[in-house]
This record gives sequence, C-alpha cells and structure tokens, in this order.
Amino acid sequence: MKKIALFGATGQTGQKFLEAALAKGYSVKALVRDARKLPQASDRLEIIQGDVLTAKDVEETIKGTDVVVSLFGHVKGSPAWLQTNGTRNIVSAMNRQQVERIISLSGGGLPYPDKDRPKLADHLIRTIMKLAVPKILNDAIAHADVLKSSSVTWVIVRAPRLTNGPAKGNYRVGWVGVHASTTISRADLAHFLLRQVEEQQFNFQMPFVSY
Repeated sequence: MKKIALFGATGQTGQKFLEAALAKGYSVKALVRDARKLPQASDRLEIIQGDVLTAKDVEETIKGTDVVVSLFGHVKGSPAWLQTNGTRNIVSAMNRQQVERIISLSGGGLPYPDKDRPKLADHLIRTIMKLAVPKILNDAIAHADVLKSSSVTWVIVRAPRLTNGPAKGNYRVGWVGVHASTTISRADLAHFLLRQVEEQQFNFQMPFVSY
C-alpha cells in the first residue's frame, strides 16, 4: 500500500484522516509541531516533530513516501501566508523526492469558476468571508495558485462547514452550487480524502464534498 506524507495531523480533520488511514492499513509519516497532540500510536505511524514552514522538516516528512495529504490550516496567530508558503515547501520537496501527487484541503470559499455555479447563498458566504477572514481566503487562493503552477499532480478538496457528527458514509461530491449543501462531518470528509489517495478521478480539479 502507499505510504502517505501527512501535514496537519493534529487538527480535528487530520486526526480523523489519520485514524482512517491507519485502519485501512496505510503507513503514514506525519509532520507535527507538538507530538503530544497526536493520540494515535501505531507501528505504521512515523511522527516527525517540526514545522511546515521549515523546508528541511517538510523534506524529511516527504522522503520515502508515495503521496502527500495536506490538511494543515490557520489557527490563532498563524502567519498570513501559512498555507501558501507551506505548500511551496511541500511542492519543492515533492519535486526533489520525486513524489508526484498531493491532495490538499480547502474551503468552499475558494472559487473554481470552471465548475462552480454559486447560488445567492454561496455568493453571500464568499462576501462574508472576504470581509471577516480575508487572510484565510487570500491564502487559500494563493496556495491553489502554487499547486496550479507546479509540475505535481494535485487535487484540492473543498468542504463547507465541518461538524463532529458520526460518519454517514453517504455524501455528495460536486461543485459549489451543484450537488452541494452547507455541511459535512469531519469523519465523512476524512473518508473522501482517503479515497483520493487511490482514485484519480479528480486530478487537477477542486471537488466540493458535502451532504
């Protein structure tokens, strides 16, 4: 099975993804700032303590893996361009280590004009995001530009408001305004993210997953 380089493993979605990946038999190398925040223990889990903004830590995480899953994001006090600069480090390390594919997580505020058909509510949500959290939205857009301009194979999975509800195993994959709703549980999101490790359907696209 593939070996996954995981960024953002200590976040709520990251922990759900890690749990699902280990349960499926994958081996994982996870870069974390604080290993104490990672409750899972497995002989198929290698923890590297470091920072996604430190190139050598990123390279050590990606070395010897087959695919990258990038789930890290903003927390209180994060640098304005955290996702963009972290993604630059990841792409550079992928090129050096000859790892070809990355699955990255973002929000529904990230536009994808090729496929999105936003409704009035979607336009309102994006307007609110531009006013309330411009740093996060601008960083998400710039991180997508880094991936689009790179030579790696990328998938950007977008999600709406996340809940801590149980996995339903029944969700929709579409685009903003198309086969979409306003919520999904982290457990179901993790399930879809893990599917992308093997599936190739959404290469170079930005699917939106929701109930």
